[in-house]
Amino acid sequence: MNIQISTPKTWAPVLRVDGLSKQFEMHHLKRTLYAFENIQFELGEGEFILLKGENGAGKSTLLRTLYRSYLPRAGHVFYHTREGIIDLASAADVDIAMLRRREIGFVTQFLNARPRVAAEEVVAEPLRQAGTPHAQALVEARRCLDAFGVKKQLWAAYPSTFSGGEQQKVNLARALILPQRLLLLDEPTASLDRDARRALVDRLTELKAAGVAMIGVFHHPEDVAGLIDHEIYLKAIRVEDGER
Repeated sequence: MNIQISTPKTWAPVLRVDGLSKQFEMHHLKRTLYAFENIQFELGEGEFILLKGENGAGKSTLLRTLYRSYLPRAGHVFYHTREGIIDLASAADVDIAMLRRREIGFVTQFLNARPRVAAEEVVAEPLRQAGTPHAQALVEARRCLDAFGVKKQLWAAYPSTFSGGEQQKVNLARALILPQRLLLLDEPTASLDRDARRALVDRLTELKAAGVAMIGVFHHPEDVAGLIDHEIYLKAIRVEDGER
C-alpha cells in the first residue's frame, strides 16, 4: 500500500511517515501476519486524518506503531518536536517517554483506573505534572468532567467503581485536558452515549483550531465528519506460512 497526501503551501509539518511496515511473527503457528506495508503520509498542524478499513486491517496497530508501543519492521516516522526532528521508529525509549509526557497523546476507550484515587484527581494529574497549581488543575478537571457528562456527585468518587461508560468519560477528560501537538485516537467513542460523543467532538474541534494534529479510528466516523482533512483506507493483507 502506497499512500501520499498532498499539502498546502502554508502547511506546518508535524509528522511524516515513510515506508512504514509492521508484521507479527506467530512462532507457534510458524506464520507471519502482515499488519500493514509501505504506509506513507504527511500530517500538519491542525490536520485530522481518519483511518478506515475492515476489522483486522491494522488501524489500531498503525496507531500503536506511531506511538511506539510497537516497533515497526521497516520505515520511518519523522516527528517534528519543538526542538527538532526525531524518527520515532528508532528513537531511544527515554526520548519516547519524554515526548509522551510533553507532546504526543494517545486516547483509547479504556481507563486503567487506579484504586482509591478520585476521578477529579485522575483528570487533573496531567495538568499538575505540567506545572499547573493543584487548585487550578482541579477546577479545570471538574470543568472537563462536567463537559463529558460525569455527574458532580461522582467527581470525588473512585473511577474503579464506575460503569464502563462512565470510566470512558473520565479517561477522555484526562486524555484531552492538556493539549498535545499530536493526538492519536483509537476508538474513543465506542461505548459513549450521544451527549458524550458530542462533547468529545466539541473538544476535538477546539484542539484542531489550536493547531493540534490528530489521527483517529472511530466507531462512529460520522461524528467527526466535519473535522476530517484526509482519509487513509487500510486493507487486510496476507498471512504467510513460515516454511518455504
